[in-house]
Amino acid sequence: MIRIYSVFCCVGWVLFGSCNLSVKKSDGSALARVNQSFLTTQDISPTMFEGLSEADSTIQMQRLINDWAMQQLLIEGAQVNLDDAQQSNFEALVEEYKTDLYTSAYLEALVKQNLDTSITTQELSATYEQNKELFVLKEDLLKLRYINHDLKLTNADEIKRRFKRYNSEDQSILDTISIQFNSYFLNDSVWIKSDQVLAKIKPLQKGFNNLLLKKPNFIQLKDSLGLYLMQINDVLASGNQAPMNYVLPTLKQIIINKRKLKLVNQLKNEIVNDAIKNETFEIYD
Repeated sequence: MIRIYSVFCCVGWVLFGSCNLSVKKSDGSALARVNQSFLTTQDISPTMFEGLSEADSTIQMQRLINDWAMQQLLIEGAQVNLDDAQQSNFEALVEEYKTDLYTSAYLEALVKQNLDTSITTQELSATYEQNKELFVLKEDLLKLRYINHDLKLTNADEIKRRFKRYNSEDQSILDTISIQFNSYFLNDSVWIKSDQVLAKIKPLQKGFNNLLLKKPNFIQLKDSLGLYLMQINDVLASGNQAPMNYVLPTLKQIIINKRKLKLVNQLKNEIVNDAIKNETFEIYD
């Protein structure tokens, strides 16, 4: 059975009584004590109490002090009860974690300072061709435009006519009067997921979703919210190769990640070589 040793804790009046938040952070006044460890006003950020009433500030302060005291008591209890081997192992883990934090932060800063983030079209194309197996669609993609407007719009016929014809003049006018629409999407040159369309156009959720997979296709539906006009220009079903412009963000990330890995290895080698050259690092025979 693990023996639990008594660790006496003496916390200030702040722990159980009211809290005087007017004490300045710079005073370093003691708020609580657990054996030889003290919690002072310098350890507590005033931002923790921003927007709180006096009563809520008191509760917050009491909670902070209790959490601190519990942590100290658990640490001291562990130091008494855990064997030397366990404590040595924990200390080694702490040092390893500290080293990882410092080295990772330093390398990240060096990478940020030296990384070239410009990407050419040729690099994007090459990466796309080399990783095609990664870019197989798991959902249907669509190129479409749609408008949802109230049924009682006086210019509904004109909107429909311009929407279906959709020449440059129609595009400009529909964009100008778009404030009349409940919702719309007129950029029919980009691929979007079919799930996004179904979520936006409510009538399609009632068994009409197969209409989306036909092209080219003009669809007109209505519900209590109004009239929906849809023009499907293109469809790409799941299982097909994703278009390059659709996966551009992923392509860019792949290229940047490869550069980062290469740069990290380069920086590590340069750091070691510079240390050897400057005689701050030596290997003894």
